Amino acid sequence: MDSQQQAWLQTVEEAVETKKITPGAGNNLRLWLTDEQYAGYLPILGALIEKGSWKELDDAFWTVIPFGTGGRRGKMFPVGTNAINDVTIGQSAQGLASYVLEYLAAEGASHQPSCAIAYDTRHRSREFAELCASIMAANGFQVWFLDGYRSTPEMSFMVRYKKCDCGIMVTASHNPPSDNAVKVYWSTGGQVLPPHDARIIDRVMHCEKVLKTPFADALAAGKVKYCQDEVDEAFFEAVLKVSQPGPRDLNVIYSPLHGVGGSCVLPVLERAGFENVELFALHAEPSGDFPNVPNHVSNPENPAVFDAIMAEAKEKGNVDLILATDPDADRLGCAVPKSFQTPDEWTTLTGNQMAAIMAEYLLHRMERNQTLTRDHYLVETLVTTPLLKQIADAYGIRTVRDLLVGFKYIGGAIETFGPEKFVLGAEESYGFLIGTHARDKDAAVASLVLCEIAAAAKAEGKTLYEKLADIFARYGTFAEDAFSIQMAGSDGMIRMTQLMELFQNDPPRVLGGQRVLYAHDYDSGTTLELATGRKTPLAGPKGKLVFLELEEPGNAVAVRPSGTEPKVKFYLFASVPPGSAENLSQRLAAVEADLRPFAETVSRFAN
Repeated sequence: MDSQQQAWLQTVEEAVETKKITPGAGNNLRLWLTDEQYAGYLPILGALIEKGSWKELDDAFWTVIPFGTGGRRGKMFPVGTNAINDVTIGQSAQGLASYVLEYLAAEGASHQPSCAIAYDTRHRSREFAELCASIMAANGFQVWFLDGYRSTPEMSFMVRYKKCDCGIMVTASHNPPSDNAVKVYWSTGGQVLPPHDARIIDRVMHCEKVLKTPFADALAAGKVKYCQDEVDEAFFEAVLKVSQPGPRDLNVIYSPLHGVGGSCVLPVLERAGFENVELFALHAEPSGDFPNVPNHVSNPENPAVFDAIMAEAKEKGNVDLILATDPDADRLGCAVPKSFQTPDEWTTLTGNQMAAIMAEYLLHRMERNQTLTRDHYLVETLVTTPLLKQIADAYGIRTVRDLLVGFKYIGGAIETFGPEKFVLGAEESYGFLIGTHARDKDAAVASLVLCEIAAAAKAEGKTLYEKLADIFARYGTFAEDAFSIQMAGSDGMIRMTQLMELFQNDPPRVLGGQRVLYAHDYDSGTTLELATGRKTPLAGPKGKLVFLELEEPGNAVAVRPSGTEPKVKFYLFASVPPGSAENLSQRLAAVEADLRPFAETVSRFAN
């Protein structure tokens, strides 16, 4: 160690003593300043220390960024254990490679392992994709690489199509421009599930050496192969198998929100016969800055991203549907006119509402075509609308809904129950899958189906909004809402844990004027009856989710920590029977009005 490194170490020790950084940051900084594997980062690290950038250094080093069950996601920073950079991305790829090799050896496999890799429009996505490819190639994998911005569902499809052992998608989905991530996939084309997830996490978190070969050398040697043209065509063909003949008279405006959607949604709709699809120019540019969307966050769950598009639709006067996809094109949002008689009145639909419209349409079509059997099934998660089950029950089919949050569980259910009778997978966060070509949500196939529904409805003189009203008239009105409370910083995880423990053991007794009857804790596998304090066993999956059951049937609140961001998420549910005129938005607002201050007070003062 030279004198300069010693000086930096001394400065770090003083920063810990004066509480400018946390002890955890101090420990990780010492490692980076002394371990040979981090020698290449010393100039950057030293400059930050000399500048006294303690806030940035503490954020980047206070812990090791977790590799969750879906991958690793966070803010990009050139150095640090708690940031997305070459080191944390490299360790993620190496941990995946190590586990897959161990698994194949244990299974007695004799083939060369292979990995599919794709990336989105975010800053450094291509760099991280090449880094992952160089690591997988150095570990003996044949790498199939999509050379250009492509969607997450196409990567999922590629894993299956190329019969790969795993896959890597470089994307942070709808996170802010500052973030990036890797999602890892198993040979099914779905994100990794138990027992593989925990074992991959172990390899990543204990990675001590990363094997690399230069990307250009691996490409020249055929260890990395570009295959985008072949996979594109196969992907489009697979998605179009879902398409059905019917009306195509539909005027659509589509926005990729500066992401990859133009590579999949537009070709699929064109090939399906939808000729009047306009690309929204303001959002067309592939850009990791997401410059023309509110707060630079390209999330179709946010109604505000549709404001500019709806303004153009109103000006045109003949637009029937607006579609928007997130940066990696696995989530789909939409806006619709309320009726053709009032073309200036537009509204957005929620993920739950779109799911209900798709379920009713698909099942009705199958029943009409006499292809629906009692063995068919829908899949949703515990926090997705119960209206899906109402619809499935009416058609006499099964709903698989006892699943934790995350589309990977929907993909896993398809593997468990078989793809032959799978109809629709949906989650409230605007993720949908129809067909068996992938095991992750797919905005391209969802766009196709939603356009076919909208065109058929238009032929009847109805908008999608009016089709939703028909569904409510038949099954009852269902409303859902959600909000989150951020818990960033070095103490964020502690506060998240304490808040979840409170909801598990001492939740609020009254929400929105309704008594809370039960707290179903899926982490401990118990149900707490609030009136008596008695706990009983709870059947279902194990995970960090608390479900509060209110006294009015169909009214509930779900609470869970996010698996990808430092926040706790709250899901609110309400419903009334057919014919009721009650305003459910007021009921949900009353529940939130009690719930939010309770949660915010606890999270603010937890220690």
